[in-house]
Amino acid sequence: MNLLIGLAAGFFGGLVGLGGGVIMIPLMVGILKMDQHSAHGTSLVALVFTGLSGAVTYALNGSVDILASLLLASTAIFTARAGARFANALPEWKLKRSFGGFLILVTLLLLLKPYLSHLSEPATGWAKILILLLTGVFTGFLSGMMGVGGGTIMVPSMVLLTGFTQYTAQGSSLLAMIPAGGVGAFTHWRLGNVNASILPGLIPGILIGTYLGGSFAHILSEGALRLIFAAVLIWTGIRYLRTPKPQAGAEYKTGV
Repeated sequence: MNLLIGLAAGFFGGLVGLGGGVIMIPLMVGILKMDQHSAHGTSLVALVFTGLSGAVTYALNGSVDILASLLLASTAIFTARAGARFANALPEWKLKRSFGGFLILVTLLLLLKPYLSHLSEPATGWAKILILLLTGVFTGFLSGMMGVGGGTIMVPSMVLLTGFTQYTAQGSSLLAMIPAGGVGAFTHWRLGNVNASILPGLIPGILIGTYLGGSFAHILSEGALRLIFAAVLIWTGIRYLRTPKPQAGAEYKTGV
């Protein structure tokens, strides 16, 4: 079962340029019955391998901008640790609802992209560098907090603000999530939020699935890829927004 979860998360992550955490975390919680915090931490460990496999696949197709990835990762590695500790300290239902709202907003921006692109020119020069650095700041925090690779921020920002194609944005985000996810994963490990026993089955599935998903992504048109990306984010965002508030007296997990 761990292998199948890895295959599903890896294929999805490679296909749309995410780490696959939005698929992996619900499966680990629903099927493996892991608690939410452990699912987030374990997901981040696995996502390091998703980023590695996916980045190689996209690079072989010429869809990775190494400089952009380095700029994103250079700030993300500093905020990933803070995001992981923040997640450990807050009630799960609050994190889920806020992230759900964020996913819906990102999806709307992506769907409006064809209509917004002519309104302003993509950033260049120092403005482009600054956008990538600031995107890394938010990406690192979100990655550590929600146990995801951060593609939900990186891909829309690169497509909408800096003029990257959907393919290159996805490939570059996968490369950037390797160091950023690694820092967040280590922090979750220190906090006891990693279930190491499932990793031997999870990681091989992720590596295979990411390669297949990344290869299949280049068969689709950019418009179709954006629609798939948006559809999955809407579905995930609605699930997060519908997270019920615990009844009074329920115990919350708090961080240290």
